[in-house]
Amino acid sequence: MARAPAEPVNARFWARYAAWSLDAACLAPLVAWLGAARWRADWAALLEAGRALQAQLPRLFDQLLDAGLAPPTTLAAQWLADPRLAAAIRALEAAVASLLLAPALLYAVLALAWAVAFEASRWQATPGKRLLGLRVVDAQGRRLGVGRALLRHLAAGLSWLSLNLGHALAAVPPHLALHDRLSGTRVVADAARPLPVWAKAWLALQALAGIVAAGALLRALQAWLDAGLLQALGGV
Repeated sequence: MARAPAEPVNARFWARYAAWSLDAACLAPLVAWLGAARWRADWAALLEAGRALQAQLPRLFDQLLDAGLAPPTTLAAQWLADPRLAAAIRALEAAVASLLLAPALLYAVLALAWAVAFEASRWQATPGKRLLGLRVVDAQGRRLGVGRALLRHLAAGLSWLSLNLGHALAAVPPHLALHDRLSGTRVVADAARPLPVWAKAWLALQALAGIVAAGALLRALQAWLDAGLLQALGGV
């Protein structure tokens, strides 16, 4: 007697994250290509804002020495009221925001088209999800229409805006993210099984890249501060 097919199970958090990161890796080159000119301009603006703020360090260092044993709050109040320092900080904030916001918005537009087109298709999954044997269905296990797929992707914005707490809900039973609950959808697998070795290696590679990137950022910040200190000391 033939055994009835197993009921699909809700996909676990790490399988979903691995699938999302694979899709993001597919879209990243397109984002970089389409936004290359804007990125170069924003990067140049960021470097210029960093140099402008760095140029304030000698003056701030002199104020710190002149303050002597004065309460730190006095010096803090003086710096907060400093118009040149405030202008330099605002310029740096604007440069950072522009550098991060433009690619994020471009990615959001491309990801919307990517997710809706694939999840409403016969695949019922983006390429990343398909590689991991995942499908997106409605609460009754049926294929999504374009409208439901669009609703699901738009609702995912709330999972991002909740500082990813909405995504983290998929880590606990019943393994539904915030946008799954809001859109009446599920990400399912045909059976509960551990991540394949290649997917674990992919996640480990991302962790390593994050560590390397954090280290590079800290080294760049240290170099920036060292340069500012040397400038404050007259190049000695």
